[in-house]
Amino acid sequence: MEKAPWYDSYLQILKEELIPAMGCTEPIAIALAAAKAREALGMLPERCTVETSGNIIKNARAVTVPNTGGLKGLEASVAAGVVAGRGDLMLEVLSQATEQQIADMRTYLDTCPIQVVPSTKDRLLYICVTAEAQGHTGLCEIMDLHTNVVRVQRDDQILFQAETAQTNDTTQPTGTDRGLLNVKDIIAFADAVDPADVAETIERQIAYNTAVAERGLTEDWGAGVGRTLLKTGGDSVAVRAKAAAAGAADARMGGCSLPVVTVAGSGDQGLAASLPVIEYARDMGVSREELYRALIVSSLIAVHQKTSIGRLSAFCGAVSAGCGAVCGIAYLQGGRYDVISHTITNTLGICSGMVCDGAKPSCAAKIAAGLEAGMLGYQMYLNEQHQFYPGEGILGADVEATISNVGRMAARGMRQTDREVLDIMVGR
Repeated sequence: MEKAPWYDSYLQILKEELIPAMGCTEPIAIALAAAKAREALGMLPERCTVETSGNIIKNARAVTVPNTGGLKGLEASVAAGVVAGRGDLMLEVLSQATEQQIADMRTYLDTCPIQVVPSTKDRLLYICVTAEAQGHTGLCEIMDLHTNVVRVQRDDQILFQAETAQTNDTTQPTGTDRGLLNVKDIIAFADAVDPADVAETIERQIAYNTAVAERGLTEDWGAGVGRTLLKTGGDSVAVRAKAAAAGAADARMGGCSLPVVTVAGSGDQGLAASLPVIEYARDMGVSREELYRALIVSSLIAVHQKTSIGRLSAFCGAVSAGCGAVCGIAYLQGGRYDVISHTITNTLGICSGMVCDGAKPSCAAKIAAGLEAGMLGYQMYLNEQHQFYPGEGILGADVEATISNVGRMAARGMRQTDREVLDIMVGR
């Protein structure tokens, strides 16, 4: 059978999106920039400055950085990257930290000045770490994507300079054009994909995210949202699905050192988009191939929604990821375009606008809430095709128009909300 013209692009988007990350991606991106700045400097910095956008500050200030012995905050992220970071490992930059290095991080925090400077650049995702020692400087600049290193410099010498288009944060400065995505073709791709083409990517998603969920549900992490759901909600597959995703987020926000596989640049969204689908597949006893196809649906629909919203915004990504997960569950149960498109519309009609106020333990509960909204939207349509209609609030003429409207609301309409949230968080 001849491949559709978008087949290779969709396959590449999947591989670009489903990547490993250890820890919350914002503090880890700071650690990555710090590691590369130290590498450029060539020695242990005597002082560091991190210039960063408000959304990075919002998402890095209250979450535990993994492999640091429980440290939190932007300064801790810089110290961890400087002392123990491996720049070549990208979002797993801290995965090789030793016990001695973890102890050294605390010493470094106590003895080395680390200054945080809010960026004035018009970027929602911006990090620039400057490391100084013995009259020399090392610098690393990251922009728009958590791994998009655009400049590495030692003194006045440019060691690396990326060619980046002048884009805003709702587009992709590198990689395959996400604007190619649409619900109908995502489903067609999932139906047609050769399992061998996605096996490595999807198996890693299953293995990594399932391992973190197990840790989150068997150990005491964060606010214990996942364990609370299991204790109080019964043993239905719907409860287990929410608990798995929430429990994994409990562990991740609590500083668990296990890596997860991201979606749309977010580990929590990666967990929310995958673990409920995996739990339903296990309950239904479906084949590995069917699970692959359902995870493709859930992951790409989450990415499709986030494309117009942007990587970072005041719009909580748990809504997009939870909606994607329920679409994957609907796919497992035989639903195709009609069911899935109405599931998306109903879900976005229920809870679009949940506010993101940074990465922290309550993210686990927001994931559970996003999944609950998605399941309600799905069950509404299964039950005598109950639905919300175009023109009701922000709902558009079809599913693509609704996704576009939500993106407009999040990327443009909620910018001031984002500023107010940050001001509240930092006490301004």
